[in-house]
Amino acid sequence: MDEKPDRRYYLKHFKAISHAISTYEDLNTLINHLAEGTSRAFKAKGCSLMLLDERENQLFHVGSYGISEEYISKGPVMVKDKYCAVCTGEPVFIEDMQNNPLVQYPKAAAREGIVSMLSIPIKCRGAIIGILRTYHGEPRVYHEDDIDSLCVLCGLLGLVIENNGLRNFLEQVKVALGSLPLRMLEGL
Repeated sequence: MDEKPDRRYYLKHFKAISHAISTYEDLNTLINHLAEGTSRAFKAKGCSLMLLDERENQLFHVGSYGISEEYISKGPVMVKDKYCAVCTGEPVFIEDMQNNPLVQYPKAAAREGIVSMLSIPIKCRGAIIGILRTYHGEPRVYHEDDIDSLCVLCGLLGLVIENNGLRNFLEQVKVALGSLPLRMLEGL
C-alpha cells in the first residue's frame, strides 16, 4: 500500500507568505521572498517565478532562490507543449528531469543537480500570467494539500502582479497628463 507523503507546507508558512503578499510594496522583494519561503518550506534545491510573455510565447524569470544564474540564463523557456502548466492551467510535476520530453533543457538541469520539478500556474481572473517552479535535487512526492496551498498562493500572487501592472500604467497616464498643456485638460 502506498503511503501518503508528509505535508511540508503548513499554516505558519501559508500565513507568512500571505502576509508578505498583502503588505509588500515592492513586487521584486515579494517575488524573491516567495521563492525563498517556498524553497525552505519544501526543503527544495530552489524555486523560480516566471511571467508569461504572450507575444513571444515564452516565460521570463522575475525572481528566484537557490538556483544559479547559469541555470536561469540557460536559454528561453518556450511555452510550446500542450501538457505544460501554462497550457493546462494545472500543476505539473516532473519526476525525472533528464528523461521527460517536457523538459527543454535536461542537460542544464543535470548540471544544476535538479532531478524533479513542480510547476504551478500563476493565475489572475482566469488567465495564466506566469508560473512558480520548485526544483529538487532528489525524487520527490508532494502531498495533495501542499499543491492546493501553492495554487491558492499563486492565485493571490497573480492578483498582486496585475494590481502592480495597473498601478504602473496609471503612473504613466499621470505623467502623460502632466505634460499636456492645461487648455487640453479642460473638461477631464
